[in-house]
Order: sequence, then C-alpha cells, then structure tokens
Amino acid sequence: MKNSRTISLLGFLLFSVLPCFAHHMAVVVNKDNGTREISSVHLARLFRLESRKWEDGKDVVIVLHKNSAGEAITLERLNKVSGDELKSFIASHKDRITVVDSDEDVLHIVESTPGAMGLVEVHSIDDQVNVLKVDGKLPLEAGYLPH
Repeated sequence: MKNSRTISLLGFLLFSVLPCFAHHMAVVVNKDNGTREISSVHLARLFRLESRKWEDGKDVVIVLHKNSAGEAITLERLNKVSGDELKSFIASHKDRITVVDSDEDVLHIVESTPGAMGLVEVHSIDDQVNVLKVDGKLPLEAGYLPH
C-alpha cells in the first residue's frame, strides 16, 4: 500500500512537470545568415514586420506554423498580443509571412531560403539551420524566449 502511494506520487510529480518542457521553442535561421544572437526586442520587431532586413541586407522571411500551441504562446508573449490579435496579424500579412503545417516544413523552408527565420520545438532542430541566441541565451536556458 505504501509503495503504491509512493509510485502514484512520483507518477503525479513526473506528469506535472512534463508539460513545462513540452513547448520549448527555438529561433532558427538559414545557415548562411551571419546573425548568431538577437535581442528579444529586435526579434519582436522582426515578427511584427517592423524590421524587414537582416544586418547583411537580406530580406527577412518569416516562417510560422498553422497550428503550433508552443509557437503561438511564444509569439503572443513576445509581442504582447492576444491569440486573436496574433491570428489576425498573420492573416493580414500572408504576403510577408509563410505559414506551413509542421516543424519539418519550417526547417525545410528555412534551410533553403536565404534570410528565412522560424520557430521550431527544440526536439526538431537539425544541423541544417542555425539556432539564434536570444538575449544571450540558448534554448532550454532560463530566460530564452518568453514561455
């Protein structure tokens, strides 16, 4: 009986913590992009399309998911907007924002498009893209993107 309670408690604790790690997002860019670090303020300006060029002069190409809860939460907090405001913004800028179905699609477009930038869950990162530091932090470090 005591072991059963202990196992139940450990199981509860384990499953309570897992959702916290489920949606760690990473900002990825094309390998040829010379940018390695960005401030969250500048990143928000890029996602709001207030800045449209990288430091090397290439156009910024934003690649987002149709349905990514982690990405939506990250963008809402980064840009300080509601979910409806974010959806409306993306819908009104279809000419400047590419919307795809999956992390794999985001990675494929970022890999093959100079100036492209997207958000993917950290488990999807491959060696064909570069991960940007945000405010001096890498994914999974405390303070990387607003979660």
